[in-house]
Amino acid sequence: MENTGRTKYYLVDGAALPEVFIRVTQAQELLDTGRAQTVAEAAEQVGISRSAYYKYKNAVMPFQNVAGGHIVTFQIMLRHKMGLLSEVLAVFAGTGANILTINQGIPTNGAAPVTITADMTALDTSAETLLSRLDDIDGVIRAAVAAG
Repeated sequence: MENTGRTKYYLVDGAALPEVFIRVTQAQELLDTGRAQTVAEAAEQVGISRSAYYKYKNAVMPFQNVAGGHIVTFQIMLRHKMGLLSEVLAVFAGTGANILTINQGIPTNGAAPVTITADMTALDTSAETLLSRLDDIDGVIRAAVAAG
């Protein structure tokens, strides 16, 4: 097989991977979330050596299924009303959606655009129901799926 100098990537079922690869991703998650402060601490918590972590840290990472429709971006127009964004976020939390990003514009003419991107993997209802619940909130002018 000819090496063209380009990196090749493979999508592999986690069950087929050597255990060390899984543990490296677990250590990285501990570091990313602040549950471990140092590589040594993260490696110890997941049961690998620091050298194993450093050897594989840039070679293995969990697959995030963005293309599978689990990541959805919502565009919402809200009236400028205290506590309204909190009500909107409560709807997301109540349906099992995991909010990844929130971007809110400055209110002009009494309304502000809000873009929310959420992981819908654990959603316990449909996206349509979530949108319907958003539309039922007093002060939500418009809610729609922008991407996903």
